[in-house]
Amino acid sequence: MAVLHTLGRTHNLKILCVSDFIEDDLTRDVESKSLPPVDLIVSCGDMEPEYLSFLRDRLDSPLYYVKGNHDIRYTRTNPMGCDNIHARVVSLGSLNILGLEGSMWYNGRPNQYTDAMMKKILFWMGFRIWRKRPIHMVVTHAPPRHVHDREDLCHRGFDVFNRLIQRQRPDYFIHGHVHDAFDKFEERITRVNDTRVINTCGYTLIEV
Repeated sequence: MAVLHTLGRTHNLKILCVSDFIEDDLTRDVESKSLPPVDLIVSCGDMEPEYLSFLRDRLDSPLYYVKGNHDIRYTRTNPMGCDNIHARVVSLGSLNILGLEGSMWYNGRPNQYTDAMMKKILFWMGFRIWRKRPIHMVVTHAPPRHVHDREDLCHRGFDVFNRLIQRQRPDYFIHGHVHDAFDKFEERITRVNDTRVINTCGYTLIEV
C-alpha cells in the first residue's frame, strides 16, 4: 500500500499521479480495491492509453493527462473517458490546473518541442491563464531546466517552465519523464520559491 502524503493547507483533495511506467503494486491495489479513494487522477505522460482507461474506469474519478514523448498511440477517444489538458487551464472545484505535454525536441518525433516552441504555447495561453488565475498546479511531462532534469537533450528541462513558476507561483509543479528511484516521498520534491516541484515517475498519492 502506498503512503498518502499531505502537502497542502486547504480542503482535502486526494490525487493519484502517474507517469512513465506501470507500477505492479498500484495495479494490484486498484484491482483489489484497496487503494484509498481519490478525487482526481493525473497522468504526466508516457503511459499506455489503455492503462489510463483502466484507472479511470476502476477508480471512477476524473482523469486529466498530458502526453509524453513516447505517447504516439493516443487518439481523441483513447484513452477512453480521460481529458487531455495540454495547453489548457482546467478546474476541479477551486483547484486550477495548467497542462503542458511533451519533452525537449531531440529527434523530431511527436510531442517534442524546443524551448521557443513551448514559450510560444504559453504566450498564446496568456489570456486563458490570466482569466483563470491563480494557477494552483502545473502538470507537465518534462521538468523545469535544472530541476530534476538531465544534461542529455531528451531529458533536459524547459527554461520557460522556470519563468512560468516565477510568474504564476503555483503551489505544485508535477512532472514525469525523468526516471529515478526514490526511497521516500520527500526525495521526489524540490522547492522552487513557494512551489513544490514533484517528480511523479511511477506513481504517487498526494493530498492538497
